[in-house]
Amino acid sequence: MTRVDVRKTAKLYINGAFVRSESGRVYAVEHADGSTVVRVSQGSRKDLRDAVRGSRAAQTGWAERSGYNRGQIMYRIAEIMEDRRDNFIDRLLTGGFTAEAANAELDASIDRLVWYAGWADKFTQVFGNMNPVAGPFFNISAPEPTGVVGLLFAHESPLLGLISRLSPIIVSGNTVVVVVAGPRPLAAVALTEVLATSDVPPGVVNIITGFAEELGPVLAKHMDVNAIDIVGTSDELATSLVRDAAENVKRVTVATQPGFADESAQSPYLIAKFVETKTVWHPKGV
Repeated sequence: MTRVDVRKTAKLYINGAFVRSESGRVYAVEHADGSTVVRVSQGSRKDLRDAVRGSRAAQTGWAERSGYNRGQIMYRIAEIMEDRRDNFIDRLLTGGFTAEAANAELDASIDRLVWYAGWADKFTQVFGNMNPVAGPFFNISAPEPTGVVGLLFAHESPLLGLISRLSPIIVSGNTVVVVVAGPRPLAAVALTEVLATSDVPPGVVNIITGFAEELGPVLAKHMDVNAIDIVGTSDELATSLVRDAAENVKRVTVATQPGFADESAQSPYLIAKFVETKTVWHPKGV
């Protein structure tokens, strides 16, 4: 009997579930040689709003976990990525990487994730402080997560770039809605299948494939998104999104041409971009 191939249509990853776009739209991702490899769901405004809702519901619980536990979970993501090397390498080869470059991209991605996992229970000591004050008081500043962060990722580095921007957002207790709009979305799709089995609570990371011009403005204007990270878009689109985000007082970072292979692409100061400093006073001797 002749078998019929079961062809995959990559789903969106929203609130811990794999869902089809409510719009029913898909787009084809081609192999570097021009042949169509897989169809990917094209996220809509409704999908993005659903992801923000799930992200908001998950944020408090994620932030209340200990830094040590968040680090454990991020390390678990790295463990599973290592186990699924063949799948990631295949996705990267499909996107036009050579075998050597694909292995280098995956190795660097896993290393970077582990590096940020190590900061989970340390960054509060680095960015917090006991402030000197006159009087019988303690004055303590401590970093807290900003909340729900939108990550518009349109860079051509499909795995290392995504891990490099995703990790510093979630390590402090933020949740994230990622719009993957780059030319090689299949590595991000492979990452969703890792996230679903790596103890990451539903809603902490949501990944929507689609187009930056359509979904970027929705992310920037959404009133329940506290910050947005814009990576790899055109200067014109980035400028427009910064203007949209300013209207609702959203924190914005922009990286139009980041070099992810450089060690400067990993920094505790990237964690600091997505935390707020809270200062409290406490009387001494009480």
